[in-house]
Amino acid sequence: MAKRAAFRLGGERIPAGERLQVEVPIGRLYTQTPLHIPVEVIHGRRPGPTLLVCGAIHGDEINGVEIARRLLRTTSLKRLRGTLLVVPIVNVFGFLHQSRYMPDRRDLNRCFPGSEKGSLAGRIAYLFRTQVLDLATHVIDLHTGASHRFNLPQIRAELRNPVTADMAETFAAPIVINASLRDGSLRACADSADVPVITYEAGEALRFDEVAINTGVRGILRVMRMLEMLPSRRRGRHRPAKRSEVASNSTWMRAETDGIMRPIAGIGHRVREGQRLAVVADPFGRLESSVTSSVNGIIIGMNNLPMVNEGEALYHVAVFDELDEAMKTMDAFRDRYKPLQGEEPMADHPWDNDLGQESNNSD
Repeated sequence: MAKRAAFRLGGERIPAGERLQVEVPIGRLYTQTPLHIPVEVIHGRRPGPTLLVCGAIHGDEINGVEIARRLLRTTSLKRLRGTLLVVPIVNVFGFLHQSRYMPDRRDLNRCFPGSEKGSLAGRIAYLFRTQVLDLATHVIDLHTGASHRFNLPQIRAELRNPVTADMAETFAAPIVINASLRDGSLRACADSADVPVITYEAGEALRFDEVAINTGVRGILRVMRMLEMLPSRRRGRHRPAKRSEVASNSTWMRAETDGIMRPIAGIGHRVREGQRLAVVADPFGRLESSVTSSVNGIIIGMNNLPMVNEGEALYHVAVFDELDEAMKTMDAFRDRYKPLQGEEPMADHPWDNDLGQESNNSD
């Protein structure tokens, strides 16, 4: 069998069976210190897909950085087919400043496909697309909730593409949202080039979350096995239980008044239409208003900051055609969560013990 050709990225040549960290130059700081986007390239000896795994396109979404680190330590990568491109930090500028945005206050994930002569964010998007994204045949984009917003582990994808749908289901996050594409996003850019892409959302900005990280690493490895980039695990005679449930839609519950929020329902809880989720009150306790659910569903995201303004999004509730089945999937997700072998677990997760349980404080 003929030897596989070397992989080329950023002027570097990576022979088959080797790995290399490639530094893609993106500019300089005020001090003239050069900045690079580091890309780990693992080029397998045998042919296969080219999977891009990238994190921190929003600079404060750090769970993806830890997911990438653990993925790169996985011993099974020695048997890789195809090529794996891992970019722990896309938005290096934002990561340095613990900020979601670029220095020009633009959202990098709204600037694709980018512009060679445009704004700083547009130029970085253009560089990343032409140097890295255009080399990929499949993409997994790692995200968290924004500042003070926690997301239950979930996949967002445009499910009309059958390969994308297979990737979303195989990843085995408990919730899959058939999400429309947003103009300027990396997901929309990849989709426009007919590259299957899924977005993994879990946890919140500037916080590590063990469940989110663990689920992310396991999910990526599952997708790699599905794409035959890694050897498949032996399966028993019984078909595995369903690992994901597709939401028919989702909606945010918002504050009707300004004040201090006291949460009642929690992440992963099943809620019914009209159920009280939280109370918003003034500091003196004279005026109170309830935040209630407008739908039957499961809480997949929530605001953790008690100080809220009128109209602020507080609870994200996913709606399912078969809510009972969705809750079974949630319970199975909780039961199967265990730390990865060889990794020291972080602190206990706040909803390990009540994931999927009905709130005791509901009306």
